[in-house]
Amino acid sequence: MALNIRGYAAQSATSPLAPHQFERRDPRADDVVIDILYCGVCHSDIHQARNEWGGSRYPLVPGHEIIGRVAAVGAQVTGFKPGDLVGVGCMVDSCQHCAACQQGLEQYCKEMPTFTYNSVDRRDGLTTYGGYSERIVVNDKFVLRVPEGVDPKSAAPLLCAGITTWSPLRHWHIGKDHKVAIVGLGGLGHMGLKFAKALGADVTLFTRSPGKENEARRLGADHVVLSTDPEQMAAVAGHYDFILDTVPHQHDLNPYLATLKLDGVHVLVGLVEPVNPPVHAGGLIFGRRSLAGSLIGGIAETQEMLDFCAKHGIGADVEMIGIQDINQAYERMLSSDVRYRFVIDMASLNKSA
Repeated sequence: MALNIRGYAAQSATSPLAPHQFERRDPRADDVVIDILYCGVCHSDIHQARNEWGGSRYPLVPGHEIIGRVAAVGAQVTGFKPGDLVGVGCMVDSCQHCAACQQGLEQYCKEMPTFTYNSVDRRDGLTTYGGYSERIVVNDKFVLRVPEGVDPKSAAPLLCAGITTWSPLRHWHIGKDHKVAIVGLGGLGHMGLKFAKALGADVTLFTRSPGKENEARRLGADHVVLSTDPEQMAAVAGHYDFILDTVPHQHDLNPYLATLKLDGVHVLVGLVEPVNPPVHAGGLIFGRRSLAGSLIGGIAETQEMLDFCAKHGIGADVEMIGIQDINQAYERMLSSDVRYRFVIDMASLNKSA
């Protein structure tokens, strides 16, 4: 029978998130039922709740950085058992037969992945609801094992902010002897610093804000460059193999492209709008430089990242909140008042507002 679930939802693009009850599907034979312990708060949750990207379905229950314990498994599930600590990221299904899915790149599914919330289940046509809730039902192929040694609170943002920065670093084989720059120090940027350093790279933070050097070095940066200072930017011209750009709003890419070596790559993981101002093609042509983009990561790659985090003691820097504080947290995120990711303790659902 369907599960009656408590959570928080936006009822419209202009309404605050508030308590909401809804139904999740009757678990299938290949499903895992998960009691949610923690859920990270992603900037995309705000975009979706406020319909800033268009296509939001209401009521909308956000949340795609989910850590929980297995409550039950379907008859065909062999990889998980009740009590296991597990995670669910941005996807809960895909076609599983296109070329991308066959390569373990479900995020690039030709038929589009089924996203954890504000999406349509490809089997029953029902709307998907996210992790701002007490329980979720997920196809076992999209459930991740959280290794021992990983703090479950700091693991939640790894399932979006973490994998979004890990995937391009791995795809471009970043490691020892590479010079890497991270643009922006936020939820994504702070994970980029940690991963690039742990992979053995020489790491620089590009920032527009003076005074971030100590914090950047704590997170793994070997160098800090103030991108608004022409002298500092000129000093690193032609210096980097790889730039990971985590800034989520339009900004001038040309000064950063000038800091790439021959065959250097500038990868966008934060911006989903048109590039503005335009990129000067000469900056690419006269250095055989590349401007690229990257989207989260596949399930196998996400598991690889979690295992790497366990081995290297890596987690997100988080601030814990109760679900009752979610609307205030959204406003604080918009003013960059969080270091570096909010995580909801879902036990707070049992408390009065």
